[in-house]
Amino acid sequence: MAIIGWSRLSLSQDLLVGAGYRTEPVSSRAADPVFQRDSPSSTPSFPGRAASDLSEKEPLFLQKLKQFARQYNPTLAQAWTQIEGERAKALQAGLYPNPVVGYRSSQIGVENTIGEFQGGFIRQEIVTAGKLELSRQKYLERATAAEFQALAQEYRVMNAVVIQFYRLLGFQERVEIQRELLKHWEDNLLTVREMFNVGQANEADIRKAKVQLQQQQLRVQRVENELQLEKERLITLVGTSLPQEPISGNLTEDLPPLKFEEALQRLLDESPELGQARANMRSDQIMVQREKAEPIPNINVQVSAGRNYVDNGPVYGVQAFVEVPIFDWNQGTIQQARADLRRQEAQVKLTELQLRRRLAEQFQRYLTALQHVNSYREVVLPESEQRYKIQLHSYKADRETWPAVLEAQRDFFSHRMEYVDQLIAWRTARVAIDGLLLIDGLQAPPDVTPPGHIDAIPKPR
Repeated sequence: MAIIGWSRLSLSQDLLVGAGYRTEPVSSRAADPVFQRDSPSSTPSFPGRAASDLSEKEPLFLQKLKQFARQYNPTLAQAWTQIEGERAKALQAGLYPNPVVGYRSSQIGVENTIGEFQGGFIRQEIVTAGKLELSRQKYLERATAAEFQALAQEYRVMNAVVIQFYRLLGFQERVEIQRELLKHWEDNLLTVREMFNVGQANEADIRKAKVQLQQQQLRVQRVENELQLEKERLITLVGTSLPQEPISGNLTEDLPPLKFEEALQRLLDESPELGQARANMRSDQIMVQREKAEPIPNINVQVSAGRNYVDNGPVYGVQAFVEVPIFDWNQGTIQQARADLRRQEAQVKLTELQLRRRLAEQFQRYLTALQHVNSYREVVLPESEQRYKIQLHSYKADRETWPAVLEAQRDFFSHRMEYVDQLIAWRTARVAIDGLLLIDGLQAPPDVTPPGHIDAIPKPR
């Protein structure tokens, strides 16, 4: 089922003018490519200024809005700094312990000397069992999880911009329709007054027509206010101010229909949320190995050199010692690490199920909107238009009253409004499915480490 655009009123201009109906052309809509999945860009700059780099006379196309969102949306900067933080943890976790250097004096005053030994020492801890490498690898996997999260955040921002772009297009259409309806009610008031002049209407009918016109003026004001709200929402997603010109794009487009099983398989293969869960699971697998290696004792070696002032000669010393894991062999932490791993394994499965449920919900919205769009395009709008044209011709032939023509016209406008609403719903669901269900562009990226995890303690290793 292909989606093609429904043209605006196709009635000939002479018929409309002859019936007292006034029309205004809608602003032209330039074709805009459908949302394309983007790979994560380099770390976005986040300048501390609100001024827009968009020209005040430049039309607002989708690609330009996405470009500025990458540059100014603060959540992308937050996501990329999390990657830097996790990589810094990996660097720190793999660093070798610093040596200890000191001064030692013993037997001060023996035989009236300054000491039997006066000298210095250097002590070094030798890390065994590959602990440092395991720690580094664990945090590198956390950095991989942060990269998936940054990718997910870019999806959220780009998808949110695309959805808001199409919503703004739809609301621009709604404003145009309501303004046309305002002309309709102006014509209705004029008709009632003419009927009053010939005795076919009374003063109450005129007052009713005035109320209806005033109500329509309020509807126009409401949709204009809603349009401004949608523009502000787009500004918050882009992260910088935009000019007041209408955006330019195409709300309708000929797109191939989606299939649930294909969308589900792609979601499970490409979802950054699932990739992040799996990266955290690999980190927990390494963490279990790291905690198992912890009780293997490190070797502490100390070398000293000095002078024996009793024998008046140089002396040297070597010491080596290890901690014997008799009582504490890290058994509690190993159990906690294994529990974290089992929890994360369950989290991977849970993420898969949550993605499937969210896809089913979005697919239901998509399918319902698609069915409505096709029905309106193929049946409802053409039939409503034909009814209006028939009524209009009948009126010109004195076989129908003008109020009946206006009633048919109102129905046609109402169906056009409903068609625009369904187009917005279809576009929103379609972008969400194509964008791997990531749509909130102002949601701050959460911490990579799950709450309650062993790495959430103040002193991780």
